[in-house]
Amino acid sequence: MKSTGELDPGVLPTFRRFIGLQLAVTILGVTHWLVVPFSSRSTVATLVVFSILEPALLFLYLSLPGLQRALKSLYLPIGIVAAMAGPILDPYINLYATGNSAPEIHAQVVLWRQIVLLLIPLVIVSWQYSIHKVVLFCGVTAVLNVTLLSQIWTLPEMFSNSFLHIVAAQAIIFLLVGHMIVNLMTAQRAQRQRLARANERLAQYAATLEQLTVSRERNRLARELHDVLAHTLSGVAVELEGLRATLNIDPERAGTLLNHSLQAIREGLTETRRALHELRAKPLEDLGLALAVQTLAESYAGRYDLRIDLSIERDLDDMPVDVQQCVYRIAQEALANVADHAQAQNARVILTRERDQLRLIICDDGCGFDPAIPGEERHYGLLGMRERAEMIGGNLSIESQVGKGTQITFSYRVPHERSNP
Repeated sequence: MKSTGELDPGVLPTFRRFIGLQLAVTILGVTHWLVVPFSSRSTVATLVVFSILEPALLFLYLSLPGLQRALKSLYLPIGIVAAMAGPILDPYINLYATGNSAPEIHAQVVLWRQIVLLLIPLVIVSWQYSIHKVVLFCGVTAVLNVTLLSQIWTLPEMFSNSFLHIVAAQAIIFLLVGHMIVNLMTAQRAQRQRLARANERLAQYAATLEQLTVSRERNRLARELHDVLAHTLSGVAVELEGLRATLNIDPERAGTLLNHSLQAIREGLTETRRALHELRAKPLEDLGLALAVQTLAESYAGRYDLRIDLSIERDLDDMPVDVQQCVYRIAQEALANVADHAQAQNARVILTRERDQLRLIICDDGCGFDPAIPGEERHYGLLGMRERAEMIGGNLSIESQVGKGTQITFSYRVPHERSNP
């Protein structure tokens, strides 16, 4: 038996239901004793009390949670022994008390019926314990039956009939059924352990993914603040230095610098509000992937005087949430690079799905760059896009040449269970 005394989930409720069903069937079965003429009504009363009392007490035993806490590891074995005792003793008490005129026929019938009743404790033993306990169960039931039979008939007479064959058949049936249940439960426990380990790894992965997501969003926020606030404030600082130098010498020039500084501050404030709004807004939830990317592109086109050609499929909302989020953020970063660094006049955004392949292409006719040269400011954003693509198992390729523009291509292979038929 298990050294920890820990019971498998469902063992006790199943045991209790089995015994409850046995009690109900027994109550229905003993009613025939009330109409069968026996020589002694006291005999009938004894049989009725014994037949009903044993499963009733066992059902009560299994229904009291305090007993389990008190007995601990002994609780289930005691219940199993009690469930074995009734089916084994009941046929012999019945045979002895009624004075059956055909004891051999009656004994054969009750021995076969005994198999059904003993299946209840056999299932519990096989469920909770090892094959060795199943073998012990088979041996104990066989020995008890042979011992009780020998008390009714002399030993030579017992060996001359088929009783031993029935007892042997019982043991074989119990062993086969027990072996099957033990194998099933062993496989189930192994599967449950694998599932628990997988859940632990999944929880760790989810925690790591959450940390990475937070870190990357912080990095993106840092880039947004750097591009908006840092550039604006540094420009204003330079102009204010010039304003201070020319304030007394050239008031007209100082006024021009002041107006330019105020305009730069207003534009910086507008861009800061836009960045904060994008951090708070949930365009994917509100608009869906296709419309969110279209709105994003149109926003950049309006702010930076770009001509953006859009080719976006509409039927993309059934894509997984993590994929939609990745596509949107890559599009956002790529368009920010076009607006801030590419010096482009025209750009194109293509978002399509062909069978099981999702593809996002953003290209421009700007100044381009050499991806092999380190130190480019845009590389910070490109690294973030690559990381996002790798997180969901996607592919990101970047093609660019100085003076010939840039093309960013993101592709994702949709698993078959997620793709449209």
